[in-house]
Amino acid sequence: MAGQKSESASLLDDFCGWITAERRLAKLSVEAYRRDLGFFFAFLQDHRQQTIGRQVLSNLSIADFRAFLAARRQGPPAVGSRTLARNLSALRTFFGWLEARRGIACPALALVEGPKLAKSLPKAISPQAAQDLLALAADPRRTQIPWIAARDVALLLVLYGAGLRIAEALALKGRDLPLSDVLRVIGKGGKTRLVPLLPAARDAVAAYVTQCPFAMARDQAVFRGIRGGTMGAREAQSLLQQLRGQLGLPSSLTPHALRHSFATHLLAGGGDLRTIQELLGHSSLSSTQIYAAVDQAHLAAMVAKAHPRA
Repeated sequence: MAGQKSESASLLDDFCGWITAERRLAKLSVEAYRRDLGFFFAFLQDHRQQTIGRQVLSNLSIADFRAFLAARRQGPPAVGSRTLARNLSALRTFFGWLEARRGIACPALALVEGPKLAKSLPKAISPQAAQDLLALAADPRRTQIPWIAARDVALLLVLYGAGLRIAEALALKGRDLPLSDVLRVIGKGGKTRLVPLLPAARDAVAAYVTQCPFAMARDQAVFRGIRGGTMGAREAQSLLQQLRGQLGLPSSLTPHALRHSFATHLLAGGGDLRTIQELLGHSSLSSTQIYAAVDQAHLAAMVAKAHPRA
């Protein structure tokens, strides 16, 4: 019994090793896969009342997968359709790897339909809200520590002014300094792209580096925490939470929302989708086309508010 349990754990470890080494997924993505698949294995253990090994995995039915999704939806804790869709995507990736690398095929999974998702538009902030956000971040009275204020505004300008993901911004190292007018970014899947960097962002980073009390060694992070360690994504999220609270901005204002705002404002200013696709590092144009919908929604709202026949 213990051997069969260790077999499923070994398969999960091997799979996570594969998506780390070969697909080059980020640590948080690997942890999400491990967590989602862990939920599935725990459910199967109870649902099938047997330890989980190769034979069980290859003989799973559509009903088994549907029962898992139903159990996840009901909880505890209950989850929504987006989480269920992510769980199902993780299962498809895992079973695809099982078939290709371990010869364990499960045809039933291909017949399982995912939950229907309502299309949601990225929640961009207005250009004025972005200006207010940057002004508040730069105010040294907010933190009483001038170099922290300089760091915060530099980070926000890199996110909003270059459309970087938070992980990409926090991955900048001392060897990248001084920042040039074009930033070389390594994004998802190890893909490299070149992103123009606004003078305001370059100047803000330079000002922060001058004030930062910690040395910027080549292999150390540019953005640092209060004690000198690498600034983490959670710290950046807390910063946005604090700023949006003081400005009365919505809870949807996250580090990633600044990336959405970058793309939306570029499109509203006349940028074309292909260029924005390259700047964001999207692998397909369909991922970028949602910003056209955002811009159209904004224009429709303006017409509805201002047109005399509205």
